[in-house]
Amino acid sequence: MSDDPRLGPLLHSFFVDHLITVKGLRPASVRSYRDTIRLFLCFVAADKRCAITRLSLGDFTFERTVGLLRHLEQDRGNHIRTRNQRLAALHTLFEYIAGRSPEMLGVCQQVAAIPMKRVAPPETRFLERDEIEALLAGLPRAGRLALRDRALLLFLYNTGARVGEAADLRVGHLDLGDHPRVRLHGKGDKWRTCPLWGQTAELLRSLLRSVDGPVTPETAVFSAHDHPLTRFGMYKIVRRHAARFDDPRTGRRISPHIFRHTAAVHLLEAGVEVNVIRGWLGHADLTTTNRYAEINTRAKEAALRALEPPNTAGAFPIKRIWRSDESLLKWLASL
Repeated sequence: MSDDPRLGPLLHSFFVDHLITVKGLRPASVRSYRDTIRLFLCFVAADKRCAITRLSLGDFTFERTVGLLRHLEQDRGNHIRTRNQRLAALHTLFEYIAGRSPEMLGVCQQVAAIPMKRVAPPETRFLERDEIEALLAGLPRAGRLALRDRALLLFLYNTGARVGEAADLRVGHLDLGDHPRVRLHGKGDKWRTCPLWGQTAELLRSLLRSVDGPVTPETAVFSAHDHPLTRFGMYKIVRRHAARFDDPRTGRRISPHIFRHTAAVHLLEAGVEVNVIRGWLGHADLTTTNRYAEINTRAKEAALRALEPPNTAGAFPIKRIWRSDESLLKWLASL
């Protein structure tokens, strides 16, 4: 047992009471915290030259926290973003400790003052419309696995769902009636509703009809060998069908998250307002969604042409869609 009987119960309470009950984190987020705390425990035990079970709360020092961050970058070769993610988890842990062990307040304040390192945001990559069309057109059509894979890829593109949201999708979350839609369980234990295209809904109906055995509201929509597909399983499916669209020149590697970026950019190109896209993707902060406006080169070019003086050769004719498009006005009136 640990020399400090509080350490075990405190860590257990941190995960069960704080992360899950209070903060309402999803299992994937809890696992990320778990991995960070496990790394920290192993590092501290190695530095103290003792078993993890012999650690005490007092062994959680500022120096060892800094040492772990240095170890992640220099020894493990982790990217600065990974280092910052681990530090964010440690900030949360020490903040929790400070509220329950006042004698640790000084150390917790020191850890809280460790800054994140500045790093350029990763370039957001996506598939162009002709690429997504070529990808979907080239998918196999024979067999149940082909049906499942086609439904999965179209679903990811249609909804912009995170891969974890697709993995957690159950039949009870679908409404495949006259106005098909899906309820997605996202980050922060938040639910959102996304409309489905008719072809997406039809593929999902066909997929559910092909399931062996009874279909209940708890049946996984996407499965393999009667077991729900995992995030990694979905990643492998996407890689199998879409790897040919990788672009070594830009470093683009097609993954399930690329479909999320693609949906966002294509919604923007279609004229959907950024705040609507925020709700569509389940972003808590509009700043996260605004990056798609920054990468939409074609939208920038169109805006440049639209602003060119009318007497300039090659000027882009301005069409005031909100005044002339009767179908758009009817749709707005129906909201």
